Amino acid sequence: MRGSDRPLAEIYDVAVLDLDGVIYIGRDPVPGAADALAKARAGGMRLAFATNNASRTPSATAALITEVGVPAAAEDVVTSAQAAARLLAERLPAGSKVLVVGGTGLRHALRAAGLRPVSTAADRPVAVVQGFTPGLSYDLIAEGGRAVAAGALFVASNADTTIPSPGGPPRPGNGALVQVIRTATGVDPIVTGKPELPLHRETILRTGAERPLIVGDRLDTDIEGANNGGADSLLVFTGVTDARALLAAPPTHRPTYLAEDLSGLLVPHPEVRHADGSYRCGGWTIGPDFTVSGSGDRVDALRALCVAAWESGEPAKAEEALDRLP
Repeated sequence: MRGSDRPLAEIYDVAVLDLDGVIYIGRDPVPGAADALAKARAGGMRLAFATNNASRTPSATAALITEVGVPAAAEDVVTSAQAAARLLAERLPAGSKVLVVGGTGLRHALRAAGLRPVSTAADRPVAVVQGFTPGLSYDLIAEGGRAVAAGALFVASNADTTIPSPGGPPRPGNGALVQVIRTATGVDPIVTGKPELPLHRETILRTGAERPLIVGDRLDTDIEGANNGGADSLLVFTGVTDARALLAAPPTHRPTYLAEDLSGLLVPHPEVRHADGSYRCGGWTIGPDFTVSGSGDRVDALRALCVAAWESGEPAKAEEALDRLP
C-alpha cells in the first residue's frame, strides 16, 4: 500500500472501472459515483469500464452506465467476451466456427473479431466459448461438451462462481456452470476474464493506457487482476469487500490504495509510516500489540491497520483493533 501527495486522477491517465458495486448496484447508482467520475474526467483522467459480464454487448453496457449518470459510449466498455474473442482470433484462422455456450454479448464479440458463432457440435466448431447468460439451457451446454470432447478448444469468459442477486443470496455464475463441461470432458478452459491477463491486456490495447489505475470492489477479481497485470489499484468499499476481508488478504489480493468510494480518485492518499513499532497514517496510530489511538478519517486508520496486519502476519489481532475504532 502506497501514499500519494497528489489526487490519483492527476497521476494516472486511465481509470479502469469495475461496474457492479462500484458505479451501480443492480440497476441503482452508487451514491456520489457519477459526480466523482465527472470531476475526474474534467481533470483529464480518461475512463474505461471493464466487466466480466459476457451477456451484454458493449453498447447495452454503455447504455446502463449512462442510465446511472455516467456518460459512456460502447468504445469505453471492455468485456470478458471481447477478451475471449481476441484470444480466439489470435489462435484461429479468420472465419473459424466457434460454438457459443452463452448469449448475445459473446456472439457480437466473435463476429467483430472475424469469427463465426455456431450453436451445435454438428457444425464441427474448432472452439467452444462459454459465458453466463440468463436462461442458458442444458441442451446448449451439452452441445458445448460434445464439441470439447471432440477436440475443440475450450474458452470461458470468466470463472466467477457466483453473481449478485438483488435482495437475495448470490446465484451460480459462469464459473459454476463451466464445471459441467469441465467435469464431463476433463478439459480445463482457458479463462479470459478478471483476474486473468487477457481482459487486462484487452483493456490496455483498447485504451492505450500508459499508467492505468484499476478500480474495483472485489479482491479476488479486480485487485488480483491488477496485481497480475502489474498495475496499481484502488479498492472501494461500496460493493462486496469489507474491512475484515481486507485485513486477511493474501499478497495477491492487496490493493495499492483504499477509499470509501470513488471520491478517492479526487484526493491525496496519506502514506503509512512505520517507526518505533507503530504504524501511523493521517491522525491515527496503531501501536505495539495493535493499540489504537488518534482521530480523523477512518480509512486512514484502516490503512495503518492493514499494513500492520500484513507485515506482522496477525490479521486476527488487527480485526480486534478494528472493533475498537470509534
